Amino acid sequence: MNELVPASTRVLRPPDGYRFAQSVRTLAMGAHDPCARFVGDAFWWAARTPTGPATLSLRRAGTDLRADGYGPGARWVTERADAVAGLRDDVTGFAPLVESHPVLGPLARTLHGLRMPATGQVFPRLLRAVLEQKVTGKEAYRAYAATVRRFGSPAPGPVQPLLIPPEPAVIAAVPYWVFHPFGVEQRRAQTLSRAAAEADRLERCADAAETSRRLTAIPGIGPWTAAEVVRISHGDPDAVSVGDYHIPNMVSWALAGEPRGDDARMLALLEPFRGHRGRVCALLTAAGRHAPRFGPRMPIRSFARF
Repeated sequence: MNELVPASTRVLRPPDGYRFAQSVRTLAMGAHDPCARFVGDAFWWAARTPTGPATLSLRRAGTDLRADGYGPGARWVTERADAVAGLRDDVTGFAPLVESHPVLGPLARTLHGLRMPATGQVFPRLLRAVLEQKVTGKEAYRAYAATVRRFGSPAPGPVQPLLIPPEPAVIAAVPYWVFHPFGVEQRRAQTLSRAAAEADRLERCADAAETSRRLTAIPGIGPWTAAEVVRISHGDPDAVSVGDYHIPNMVSWALAGEPRGDDARMLALLEPFRGHRGRVCALLTAAGRHAPRFGPRMPIRSFARF
C-alpha cells in the first residue's frame, strides 16, 4: 500500500452554514498538536483504528467536504468522517430551547453551523485530558506533546510530522518516573497508567453515560476529565466540565452578567438547557464570550480539577 496517496475517499454534504474550522478545531490541542492540525485548508487527524493506523484529511470542496483516508485504517476513518467532522451531531431541539434567550438566541442563529465532533475513540482524548489536570495550558501541551513524540508512531499520509497516538498498553507499562522529564508528576502519571489499563473496557462502553461512569470509577479521574473526554469521543452535547477554572466564570458572565461564578452557579444557569449544556458552553467559547480578567493574565486552559 502506498501510504502517501488516499486509500479511501468520501464526499460529505454539510448543512448550510456549516462552520468547518470551528467545528473540528476542538479535536486538536492548539495549532501544533502532533496528532491533529490544520495544514493549509485541510484538517489532518491521525488515529489508531481497529484495522491499523490511519490519517483522515478533511477539506472543503465547494459546498461539500472531502474526506480522504490514508493507511491500513483508511476505510475505518472515512466511514466515520461525518462523525469526526461533527455532521452526525443532532442539534434538534436546541434552537427552540434558546431562541428567546437574549444572549444565546442571537449566538445560536449566528453560529448555527457549529457542530460537535464525535471521534468514537476514548483513549486519545483521555490521554490529553489527564495531562491537562491542574496545570496551565502551556504545561499541559508540553507534557502531551512530549508523551506523544516519545510513545507515538508516524502517521500514514503526506503530512509529516504527524503522529499516531500511543497505544494504551504501551502507556500502561511505562513506569511513572519516565514522565518526570515531561513535567508530569507521579499522581498524573499513575492516573494515566490506570486509565490506559482500562482503555479496552472504556472503548467498549455503549454510550457517553456508561463511559463517564467507568471513567470516574478510575482513581484520579473526576467529572472534569470525564466531561472533556465524552464531549469529543461521543460528541456529548450535555457534557459540562465541572471543576474548570474558566468555564463557570464564562457562563456566569454571559448568562447573568456576573464576572465570577462557581460550579453551582454555572450549573444553575445551565439547567434550563439540560440536554445541550455542553453545547451552550461550546457556543459561548466559539463566540469568545469569556469573562473579564482581573489581575494577572491566565491561560485559557489552566488549573482544572480532575
